[in-house]
Amino acid sequence: MPRIELAPELAEDFDRILDHLASHEVEDPGQRIGEIIAAVEILEQNPLIGHPLANRKRELVIGRHSHGYVALYRYVPEIDTVFVLALRSPPEAGYTERDPAG
Repeated sequence: MPRIELAPELAEDFDRILDHLASHEVEDPGQRIGEIIAAVEILEQNPLIGHPLANRKRELVIGRHSHGYVALYRYVPEIDTVFVLALRSPPEAGYTERDPAG
């Protein structure tokens, strides 16, 4: 089973997400963070589930619309490790309202 490594920069991404949730007075931001973490943990079972990108990177779409995020990651099979590199909202990741992940 692959292990998951989080890039140190993910702390800034989570801070930004928490600030955004607070500014929109989301009732249970901890639940949203929990949903993100649970989705990322799926990569332990299926590290190739995300949409392939350039440079052997992938993106995992988490949730939908206002509850949606995109995790950028890279799976290195030689060491059976998933490196989660960034976490963004769909607009930050370049999706528009018409995109299926948006």
